[in-house]
Amino acid sequence: MTVILMLVKIFLFPGLLFTLLVSLWLAGIDRRLVARMQRRVGPPLLQPWYDYLKCCGKETIIPRKANKRVFLAAPLLGLASVLVTAMLLPVGGISVFSGLTGAADLVVILYLLTFASVTLIVGAAASGSPFAGVGLSREMVAMISYELPFVLVILAVGRAAGQGLNEISQILLGAEGMGVTFSLADIAAYQQLTGLPLIARLSLIPAAIAMLFVIPCEVGQQPLDIDEAETEICEGVLAEYSGRPLARFKLMHLIKMYVMSGLFVAMFLHIETGILVLNVLIYLVLCTLVTFVSMTVPHAIMARLKVEQVFKFYWTFVTALALISLILVWCGV
Repeated sequence: MTVILMLVKIFLFPGLLFTLLVSLWLAGIDRRLVARMQRRVGPPLLQPWYDYLKCCGKETIIPRKANKRVFLAAPLLGLASVLVTAMLLPVGGISVFSGLTGAADLVVILYLLTFASVTLIVGAAASGSPFAGVGLSREMVAMISYELPFVLVILAVGRAAGQGLNEISQILLGAEGMGVTFSLADIAAYQQLTGLPLIARLSLIPAAIAMLFVIPCEVGQQPLDIDEAETEICEGVLAEYSGRPLARFKLMHLIKMYVMSGLFVAMFLHIETGILVLNVLIYLVLCTLVTFVSMTVPHAIMARLKVEQVFKFYWTFVTALALISLILVWCGV
């Protein structure tokens, strides 16, 4: 029975099938809303799925100068990494690896997301294309830009939840607890015990704003898609990809949208009502709202930023926001 339950979690809910459906929903609603905000009709909600199937039906062309094995392995590894990341997210209080309570899954998520970006860089380097070479250099700049504020946000949230659980442990058990936690289960438990999401804590509002800025750059969504930039470097890192390898990278992008939105909800907006169906509905609404605020609105109203603008913006304004929250939380505010 335990094995069957684990298989259901992995392949159905909240694992593979749920992840794919929610990812396609978020991508479809994002495209529809962007079109409406720009006074266009827009594609149907299932257009991301149609695009994926279309790519799967195309011929896979491998450049003559490419390293074939690395070129084909990169999208597979990138897709696998984001799928595993999605399974670490608590959906309605349930995650595929919910038995690993107390594990530093936030650190694992950070590494897996970084690995997904690295597969883009490695795949572009293996293609031998000059356009891909420009794209991978831009992807490296983007990674350097958003990783610092991302880490600071995780530290601020981990400190706030760990410190709160420590105080609760002292009151209820008279025992010293943890000072910092990197477990999403612990962060969710703290929000459930206090009855308030962490975004309601004043000291964490700057970190939440910083995280909203980190999301589109991590995902590579316009106006921060500097590594692809179709009008400038002909799709950049994806310039030489076609067929199923391209479909895998595109699907990785869609799942990343869901992962980053779900991660924000788990860290700042976790709500449990005791009813699984209602929990999942609230989770989906919050993920859609986060996607709209962090990705849809900037996509609709802003032009693509330059590479140097991205670096300067994230290492000054966004990092400052995350650092302010970290200092306030560490001071016990």
